[in-house]
Amino acid sequence: MTSSSEGLLAPTRRALLRRIAVAQAEGRAPSLVACVVRDGEVVWSGARSCVAGHAPDDNVQYRIGSITKTFTAVLVMRLRDEGLLDLGDPLEKHLKATGVGEVTIAELLTHSAGLAAESPAPWWERTPGSLRPDLADVLGDQPFKHPTGRRHHYSNPGFTLLGALVEELRGAPWEDVLRQEVLEPLGLHRTSGQPQAPHAGGWAVHPWADALLPEPVEDLGRMAPAGQLWSTTADLARFAVFLARGDDRVLSAASVLEMRTPASPSELADVATGGAYGLGMQLQLMGGRMIVGHSGSLPGFLAGLAISVEDGLAAVTLANCTSGLPIWGLAADLVRIVAEAEPTIPEPWRPLPEVDQAVLELTGPWYWGTGAVALRLTADGGATLGPLSGQGRASRFRVRDDGSWLGLEGYYAGETLRAVRRPDGSVSHLDLGSFVFTRQPYDPEAEVPGGVDPEGWRGLPQ
Repeated sequence: MTSSSEGLLAPTRRALLRRIAVAQAEGRAPSLVACVVRDGEVVWSGARSCVAGHAPDDNVQYRIGSITKTFTAVLVMRLRDEGLLDLGDPLEKHLKATGVGEVTIAELLTHSAGLAAESPAPWWERTPGSLRPDLADVLGDQPFKHPTGRRHHYSNPGFTLLGALVEELRGAPWEDVLRQEVLEPLGLHRTSGQPQAPHAGGWAVHPWADALLPEPVEDLGRMAPAGQLWSTTADLARFAVFLARGDDRVLSAASVLEMRTPASPSELADVATGGAYGLGMQLQLMGGRMIVGHSGSLPGFLAGLAISVEDGLAAVTLANCTSGLPIWGLAADLVRIVAEAEPTIPEPWRPLPEVDQAVLELTGPWYWGTGAVALRLTADGGATLGPLSGQGRASRFRVRDDGSWLGLEGYYAGETLRAVRRPDGSVSHLDLGSFVFTRQPYDPEAEVPGGVDPEGWRGLPQ
């Protein structure tokens, strides 16, 4: 990934600078650093600081808090892709004697295991991890707050368990595994468990006065997989590109897409605001744009990583204050500014390189009962099926080796679409998970379940 300060138009760069300047001033952050990535390239970076002439750059480390969870999730997905575990496995299958072994790995990744949000007192973010040397100390006597699998309830101890799972299956400390399997392959040389100079100091800002208090920097110990990491905007920009595209040295594009897919039961408030959670990743509909990534906070620090895969954009925001600045919303706003000011220019339309006549004859209008839909071929060799007008069930499909089609999304995800042919080879109808689609509404020449009245369509006598 390269960097280009000339990648955006001057008005766009000024709008971005103004946005972080307002955020730093109104949020009263001692310092704030940000960058924007477009099509895999850093196209803008900026910073603000309360100390004249000492604005941070893209090499200064900040603590990134719960963005660490996404890194931990990547390690778990690697174990899954290697066949060492299944996301549906109970934790007990791989990690014994935790006392919560009935929860599944997927439930831990999606914060739906029903575990407590925090470890027992004292406040783990401001006290040494040595106070919680064992998993039992992290979980406490009453680890469950909700029935398993029923609702999304954010859990820091849940990701501690996932870190312990990585250590158990790899036979090495979590941070060592992370460095070897993720940080080094992706070139994230300024991401680490302990701060490395140059790094920012963490501050609390008095709520009613412009006064500062230094925050302690604690080693989180067992809780490290939930929030230990320090990083830079440059490193997190590379990580954002990976989360959007995948990298076969770490995880495939299909696996990172799985991470970005909603996977957890949402609360009503989340449903109302378009929020969801995938496998170690937050998802939020903001201004009609789906933002994926993660936010992070620890005493003295705030961090935001926001990605719009559809726009080919990402933004990173890092600040060294405990609260007062909506850091993930700020990152999403930087994405919005670029997307609206300089929208993506589509690639030129090009015809398909080749056309299968047997598939081409399946395109066009079909009817499920009386509902009209259309089957269209796509440039990637797949197909879409959706309503001709208005809203309704729609999905993309991927062709299988046997000529059938696999639904990829929506109501038809995982369902099979196939063309049913008559003895003479002509197409009778489409079968989609037992639904019959015909060329005419209730076509009498097709195998419509329940049959078609032999007298056909008729009017109603007056």
